[in-house]
Amino acid sequence: METKRIEISLFGACVVRSAQSGGFEIAGAKHKALFALLATAPFGRRTRPFLQDTLWGTACYDTGRQSLRRALSDIKQIMGDHFAEVLTSTNSDITLDLARVSFIGRPGAGDLLEGINIREEGFNRWLGAMRQNPEQIFSLYSLASQPPPPAMLPAIAVLPFRTIAGTTDHAVLGDWLAEEACRSLSRSNLISVISHWSSRSLDAHAIDISTIRERLAVDYCVVGTLRVGANEIVLDADFLDAVSGRILWTRQFAGPFESFLGRTAEGVSEIVTAVGRTIADDAITHVSERELIEVEDHRLLLAGVGLMHRPSLRAFARSRDLIEEALRRAPHAAEAHAWHGKWHVLSVFNGWSTDPTKDTQRAVDCAARALDINSESAFALTIDGFVHNNLLRRMDIASERYDAALRRNPNESLAWLMSGALHAFRDEPDRAVGAAEKARRLSPIDPFRYYYESLSATALFAAGRYAEALELAEQSLLRHDRHISTLRAKAASLHCLGRAQEARATAQEILRRQPGFTVAGYLREHPAGDHEFGRRVAAALTGAGIP
Repeated sequence: METKRIEISLFGACVVRSAQSGGFEIAGAKHKALFALLATAPFGRRTRPFLQDTLWGTACYDTGRQSLRRALSDIKQIMGDHFAEVLTSTNSDITLDLARVSFIGRPGAGDLLEGINIREEGFNRWLGAMRQNPEQIFSLYSLASQPPPPAMLPAIAVLPFRTIAGTTDHAVLGDWLAEEACRSLSRSNLISVISHWSSRSLDAHAIDISTIRERLAVDYCVVGTLRVGANEIVLDADFLDAVSGRILWTRQFAGPFESFLGRTAEGVSEIVTAVGRTIADDAITHVSERELIEVEDHRLLLAGVGLMHRPSLRAFARSRDLIEEALRRAPHAAEAHAWHGKWHVLSVFNGWSTDPTKDTQRAVDCAARALDINSESAFALTIDGFVHNNLLRRMDIASERYDAALRRNPNESLAWLMSGALHAFRDEPDRAVGAAEKARRLSPIDPFRYYYESLSATALFAAGRYAEALELAEQSLLRHDRHISTLRAKAASLHCLGRAQEARATAQEILRRQPGFTVAGYLREHPAGDHEFGRRVAAALTGAGIP
């Protein structure tokens, strides 16, 4: 691998400097523009006449030629021996060795060459054209040519719970509880969890929030203490914003020694659920008060996903802006492309799209882009299956994608959930219920719990367990009352339970939310329309009064 000699930032304020700390930096506007013109050229090569005319105008050929020669001399003096390693000059052209260049920053972090002040018409014409289509140089920012992209997910650490009363043997219990919380949190696609081994390396007896933030580079952390008495164990846990030091919540778990370990899973689950909900709510609150440019990277995607699953259409529209801004800042983030694809699926499937054909194609493209970036991503495979199942009615491809996702990550809760829905649609009720139940166990922290409850209700309906299906559908609607498929599950379950009046009322709510909804349309467009499951739902909806 070639050693990088120079760093160039093209988006936002232009920077051209040594790749080694304390080295040279190019300061002149035209000198930096010269590097930008070379960096954006095929093979890093431009002809001397092009550079002369673009940077110094066409009024006088000799003046332009002398100005270019003088600029190269100035740059050589600044760079010293590195000049010959980076730039090659002949009588006809000048070449920048792109293998020696590290492109820092990221596309979308400001305009291309923001603030550069060069008056020549040729340069400004070139810059205007490049700004109209910046994607043509995004390849310079490939994963192989730049430092790792900024983290798009909030990072969290769970420190071992410190034993303040009890024997040395009890210290192992606090460490184990923290490790279990780490394991549960790491199943989410919406947060980045610092390994338990890294968290354990901190000295819990001499720790402060700035140390946690600097040593572990986290946005949030869970800390706490364990007190063990003769007959009782008490665990006190605090959830902190590592940037501001704010305590976001505290929780206490206590119980007799002999039963405490039996309730540990319940306590860990409550901690994990509270963490997920708080991070999501904190991100949404944060972005609601700020312009996109003011929102930190790690809050963008989480807030976008959270708002995508809120009942308000305004929130749903805002979520697209946040996710697309996340993609502008990190165009190589596979998960962000996958979430973008899911947004388009929900837009079509819930009847909110103004152009279903276009949004269907966008969903397909987003999922494909996510897999182009990371073909091993279980989450991207899951979303690609979701697109094929819900929009393209290709259950065979969807099944392959879900299976592939679960081979790569058996704890991918969304793959289990989507697989459960697929089994329901294909008249495999036992497998549907089993997969949905596993999905709910594996995903205690997602901010769209309503979705897990909704698809679990679908699985239970497929199994003929109508009372349980109704219970989960109603729980889901308490969190998101606009979700049409949940309302369908509720109406169908009520009808099958013989509660005709309530079924008709729910059917009217469906028509109020989606006036053009019909049974024929459901059978035509729903992936289960050709299966017994779909026919059972259609019969129940007809009985409930859907036209």
